[in-house]
Amino acid sequence: MGIGNLRTADAYRQGLGNRRNASGRRAKLKKFLGVSLAAAAVGVCAVGSADANTSTGQSTSTNTSTTASEKARVDVVDIKLKNEQHAVTDLGPAGPSLGDYNSFSGRAIRDGREVGLGAGSCKTVHIEGDKATTQCVITVEIGRGSVTMQSLAPKGGSSLDMAITGGTGAYAGARGTAHYWAIGTPDECMRVRLLR
Repeated sequence: MGIGNLRTADAYRQGLGNRRNASGRRAKLKKFLGVSLAAAAVGVCAVGSADANTSTGQSTSTNTSTTASEKARVDVVDIKLKNEQHAVTDLGPAGPSLGDYNSFSGRAIRDGREVGLGAGSCKTVHIEGDKATTQCVITVEIGRGSVTMQSLAPKGGSSLDMAITGGTGAYAGARGTAHYWAIGTPDECMRVRLLR
C-alpha cells in the first residue's frame, strides 16, 4: 500500500465522517422542526379554545384544529323562551313524590323572531326531605332543525345546564351543552353551545 492509497483512505474516512455529521445535523433539524410544529399546533388549539368560550350574545361559529385531519366546530345560539303551556301530573300520594311529571312547551325566539317550538318534561326521580330532583328531557326547534337535551335538575331551580344528546336537520349528530337561566319567568333564556 503506497502513500497515495493512505491519502485516499484518509480522505474517504474524512468524507464518511462529514456525511455522518451531516446526517446527525439533519436528524437534529427534523427533531427541531417536529417540536416547533407541535408547539404551533398547541398554540392554535389554545387560541381556538379561547375563541370558543367567548360569548358575544349572538350566534357564532369557531373552527379549531386539533390535528390536520380533525376539525371541531362550535356554534353558539341564544334563544329566548316564551312559555305557553305547563301541566303538573301528581302521581302517588298528594304532593311531591317519585314519578310526578311536569310537562311544558313554548315558543323559541331568536333575534326577535319565532324559530320553533320548545317542549319537554321533567320526572321526579329522587326526594330527600323537602328537596326533589327531576330528570328532564327537552327538545327545541332552532330554525333548520331541532336539538335534544337532558339533565338531572333540582326542582324549582332558576338555572340549569343540560347535555345536548343529539339533533335533527342541520343539527344532526350535535353534542354540547345548553345553559338555561330565569327558568319559569317571562325572561327565560337558553344559550346552546353545539359541538359539531
